Amino acid sequence: MSAIIQALLPVFILIIIGFAIKRYKLVDDGLWAPAERITYYVFFPSLVIGSAVRANLGGADVWPMGFSLFSATFIVAMIALAMRKRLEITDSAFTSFFQGTFRPNTYVGIAVAFVLWGEIGVGLMAIAILAVVPLANLLAVSVMVRFGDTHDGVRTPKRAFIAVAKNPLIIGCIIGFGMNGLGLGLPLVIEPLLDILGRAALPVALLAVGAGMKMDALKQNASVSIQTTAIKLVVLPALTWLIAGAMGVEGIPFVAMMLFASLSSSASSYVLAREMGGDGPLMAGMITATTIGAIVTMPLWMWLAG
Repeated sequence: MSAIIQALLPVFILIIIGFAIKRYKLVDDGLWAPAERITYYVFFPSLVIGSAVRANLGGADVWPMGFSLFSATFIVAMIALAMRKRLEITDSAFTSFFQGTFRPNTYVGIAVAFVLWGEIGVGLMAIAILAVVPLANLLAVSVMVRFGDTHDGVRTPKRAFIAVAKNPLIIGCIIGFGMNGLGLGLPLVIEPLLDILGRAALPVALLAVGAGMKMDALKQNASVSIQTTAIKLVVLPALTWLIAGAMGVEGIPFVAMMLFASLSSSASSYVLAREMGGDGPLMAGMITATTIGAIVTMPLWMWLAG
């Protein structure tokens, strides 16, 4: 347990530093959007490609790991959908609740996995991303189209599929694993370039996660945010554990799965809520609640798994 906490502490401290920088306006607020954009399009794809190309995943239970995460995510989404009428909230608020129960913050997952296991950890996160992120995006957009207030054709499931296909992290995973499977190495100049860019991903992304936390939004929407947090950080990891255990996943892949399953809600859910008629303030509160909650639940799940 102490080793896990030691590995997670720098990650959570960076998130807190990011929150403090935003809270006390130590830098201009205009910094954060470009920082997130360059991390999304350049830094993290570079890290994923370099790690996936070099990763030795021969014994990593790739298919059972991917199936377990995919299945648990789908089941939780159906549970959230079944809860709609019982929640007694508006449809726009429900779309935010729905997203918050299963969409993962991959930035934190990659950062923790890299700290704990290096490139093999990033490779395992890449498997998880391929298994969950396309499904999560398509489910979220489909519900937003059905229940969002004013999507105005901004996105449809078809356009969501195209957006997933253009996702830089998905593309990075495919490139890295494709080259790995074909036994291709990175060119001498490209490999150190990707390494340099990849090193920038972790601090910038984690600071941005902290900057995105909104305590006022959490206070205003505490009840629904707590329910979302319970599903995202307890129910989803528990289902993942049961399915993965039944499929015989063990060792580092199993711990990595529990890390991914216990991640806080995705910060990009807030953007989607604003675009498609969801409840933006509620979504911000849920992201904040799950980020704070994950400080406790993530090391606990990983300790139990490991």
